[in-house]
Amino acid sequence: MSAFSRFTPLTSSLPATVPFIGPEAIERKRGLPVKARIGANESGFGPAPSVIAKIAEKSAEIWKYNDPENHALKTALAAHLSLKPENFVIGEGIDDLLGLIVRLVIEPGMPVVTSLGGYPTFNFHVNGFGGRLVTVPYRDDREDLDGLLAAVKAEDAPLVYFANPDNPMGSWWDADAIVAFARALPETTLLILDEAYSETAPAGSIPATDALIDLPNVIRTRTFSKAYGLAGARVGYGFGTAGTVSAFDKIRNHFGMPRLSTEAALAALEDQAYLTDVLSRITASRARISAIATANGLKPLQSATNFVTVDAGRDGVYARAIVDGLMEHGVFIRMPGVAPLNRCIRISTGLPADMDLLEEALPKVLASLA
Repeated sequence: MSAFSRFTPLTSSLPATVPFIGPEAIERKRGLPVKARIGANESGFGPAPSVIAKIAEKSAEIWKYNDPENHALKTALAAHLSLKPENFVIGEGIDDLLGLIVRLVIEPGMPVVTSLGGYPTFNFHVNGFGGRLVTVPYRDDREDLDGLLAAVKAEDAPLVYFANPDNPMGSWWDADAIVAFARALPETTLLILDEAYSETAPAGSIPATDALIDLPNVIRTRTFSKAYGLAGARVGYGFGTAGTVSAFDKIRNHFGMPRLSTEAALAALEDQAYLTDVLSRITASRARISAIATANGLKPLQSATNFVTVDAGRDGVYARAIVDGLMEHGVFIRMPGVAPLNRCIRISTGLPADMDLLEEALPKVLASLA
């Protein structure tokens, strides 16, 4: 009997994979409870009390579909960022928007430029739609703008991905360099400027919201998953020219946004005082992580995000042993997946109790590896 596959040749050729193994899966596999969840760049500080109250207030309306046009959230974002509602697209997290962008632009075999070791979910979508990844190594632990531009031109690539601030290294470029990079790209190349960590970035690193709004080949993506503490709600958005943004309406899931997630995002935007408080707590936690790392002979890298990447000083095998060793103590962290970045471990900011567990466990793990 001949073998038969009901799936397309492309799908059949792909491995079954999850870009990130979640802490829940690690708990199931290893039988170890997560005591300090400081690996997924979530916000352990949680959403504002006003947001939780709004979710509770609106919970009885869960029987309703969300507004498929996302009018209220687009209008609120437009007011917040001094743009127009037609400049925005709403999605189920940035990850959903990345998939839609790849689907809009890429056909099988087309080259897509990104950084080697950059956000792997983007690569997941490119592979899923048959694109050909062209990767540029990091330079000095930062994404290489010159290298990305050269690769785009050499490949005549229709799509390039760049994150500022960057995950997994926490590095960043200044706004002027990013604007110059965007304006140097061929008009046939769409730039995804991923700004998931824009709220935690230092002054001068994020271009003004109107700095690139005239370019139809730029889409900027942001999220409520990080500083706003709504990772489980899955609310992301992109903004660009009205013409570029309108293309999403051809393929997006119009009823994909959960109604309570939208209410949560609206309430979060209104409570900027809470955001300011969380940002101060993120800064303090970054300092605590850096101090713990330094006290244990490791080298924390400067970070513009809600995590700190720490150079463990050896190679990926050693870094992986630290990650696994910390999990034995209930401390969940992650690490970059590609050499030479994988000499590092990556620790998300969190509550003081999380930091206490890290401070207690890390020297024990390092001693066991000596």
